Amino acid sequence: MTKITFHKTKAGEYLGFTCDGHAGYADYGKDIVCASISVLVINTINSLDEITGERMEVEADEETGTIQCSFVDQPLKETSRALMDSLVLGLTQIEKQYGKKHCKLTFKEV
Repeated sequence: MTKITFHKTKAGEYLGFTCDGHAGYADYGKDIVCASISVLVINTINSLDEITGERMEVEADEETGTIQCSFVDQPLKETSRALMDSLVLGLTQIEKQYGKKHCKLTFKEV
C-alpha cells in the first residue's frame, strides 16, 4: 500500500507531504496504481519547483518508494496551493477507484 500523508498547519496551510510504499496492485513494472501515484507526486514536485519556484526540501528512496517533500517558506504561494490541491484531488480519485488497500491518504495537523 502507498500511504500519502499531508502535513498542514491548524490554519490549513500545506507544510509538506510524505509518500511511502508501493501500491501492490500488480507486479513491479505493471502496477498502474503505483505508476499513477508516482506521476502525480513527481509532476507536482517538478511543477512546484519550475513553475512557482517554491523552495522545498525533497528526499527520495526508489527502493522503498518513499518521497518526502517539506516546504521551506510559509505560507505557500497561491499557485503552489492550487498545485497541492490538485495533487490531493488526483490522489483522492485513485484512493476511491482502487481502494485504501492500495492508496491511503491522511492529513496530519502539525
